[in-house]
Amino acid sequence: MPQTIDSAVVRAWCSLSLEALGREREDIDAINVYPVADGDTGTNLYLTVESANQAVEAVFAAHGTAADVSVEDAVRAMAHGALIGARGNSGTILAQLLRGMSEVLAQGRDGAHLARALRRAAVSARQAVAHPVEGTILSVASAASAAAAGATDPVAVARTAYEGARTALEATPDQLSVLERAGVVDAGGRGLVAVLGALVEALSGQAPARPARAHRATVPVGEPCADGGPAFEVIYLLEADDGAVTRLRSRLDELGDSLVVVGGDGLWNVHVHVDDAGAAVEAGIEAGRPYRIRITHFGADSADGAAPAERAQRAVVVVLPGEGLAGLCAEAGATTVLARPGEPAASGELLDAIRRAHAREVVILPNSAALRHTAAAAAEQARAEGVRVALVPTRAAVQGLAALAVHEPDRRFDEDVVAMTAAAGATRYGELAVAEHRSFTSAGVCQAGDVLGLIDGDVAVIGDDLAKTAETVLDRMLSAGGELVTLVLADDAPADLARRLEDHVRETHLAVDTVTYPGGSQISPLLIGVE
Repeated sequence: MPQTIDSAVVRAWCSLSLEALGREREDIDAINVYPVADGDTGTNLYLTVESANQAVEAVFAAHGTAADVSVEDAVRAMAHGALIGARGNSGTILAQLLRGMSEVLAQGRDGAHLARALRRAAVSARQAVAHPVEGTILSVASAASAAAAGATDPVAVARTAYEGARTALEATPDQLSVLERAGVVDAGGRGLVAVLGALVEALSGQAPARPARAHRATVPVGEPCADGGPAFEVIYLLEADDGAVTRLRSRLDELGDSLVVVGGDGLWNVHVHVDDAGAAVEAGIEAGRPYRIRITHFGADSADGAAPAERAQRAVVVVLPGEGLAGLCAEAGATTVLARPGEPAASGELLDAIRRAHAREVVILPNSAALRHTAAAAAEQARAEGVRVALVPTRAAVQGLAALAVHEPDRRFDEDVVAMTAAAGATRYGELAVAEHRSFTSAGVCQAGDVLGLIDGDVAVIGDDLAKTAETVLDRMLSAGGELVTLVLADDAPADLARRLEDHVRETHLAVDTVTYPGGSQISPLLIGVE
């Protein structure tokens, strides 16, 4: 029975936590009624801990032998993995709990430090939540830390914390009326009890007694929010300084509820429920650099009295090259996945998005030829889970926008897919890029710094001026006809580029309309679509 916490214990704790949440995921999802009864708390906690576990395993793999991994490296990897992989309200709070614990455990590994770590975790988690509510995972965390305060060795600390958490969990219906009406305990708190039970097992080698099996909630979806609640859940990672994050908290608090901002040292995970998803993303852009943006449309949660696990009929999952289009697509009802520069979306990310969409039928818009096989793999996994999935082979974001524009969820599934596919296929796509080095292209030899104009994926124009090259690309694309030009500009594109191109189209191509959208920090300075 270890008297100190070493890296092997941290590794075992993460692995056992993942196993425990895997066993209890569906049960926890079934009792999820607060703050939104969307039936995903167990899944979100599982994905958060999965990311923490992967980060710890990566540290061990990098060092070669377990003996070379310090407890400081292990706990910091655990906290960082949870931060970047946090999902949902409870997952984000759990990430802050683990971060708080890691800060203390990096300084000492005995029972006293573990008790202090639990206290730091509970306090920091409350500070991360804009408006703490009793009867939630916060109450369970506070009770766990209070119960462990008098213990001395690590095993005793973990066991008393676990028992304190179990007792507090049973009391959550008395603290939060929506839980009492539903006849359930708090879902996030139930997940924390599972994580603390895994800590007991990692330290003692014996799994503690588990709470009784959860019963499905007896309230309709959305019941916690009498007014229906905000329409979107917005989550993103943010690189920003402390001052900018303080201002961001105030701005997001004005926009919505369920606000949780966790992290520090320049990297943050932001979670909020809002009606204006675009404004929440824009607030992040003003504060710093948001990325890995995930926007989920809650849908008509409370109007029909459906059970918590009831799925929407149809949803669209769209991969985007920059955060600027995320709000636009979310307002159209899509679930978004952000393709990060140099990091194409993985099948697991797409599968996660399909699950978050929580629909019987899903249309995937990969918006990249390179993602077609990845999207197909995610679709196959989703079909195995009972979801009807169609993949529209969009090769660019502008094709995805065109497909989304004709999407009609009330239409028959096959008809909707055909219409979206036709709209995407009728949209020619182009983009500008800046050559990084000398190379041979289909338009000739380019030098580093040259502006490349691509049409349908091939280099068609090589120039030395962004605006002039864009005009040439537009002229070539419109030579075959077209009624609508779509321009998506990156944040770092010249300020007058949109106006210049709009004037060029208006003056040289009669009866052609132009629409312009901000693309955020996308790789290409300009994306072009012609329909």
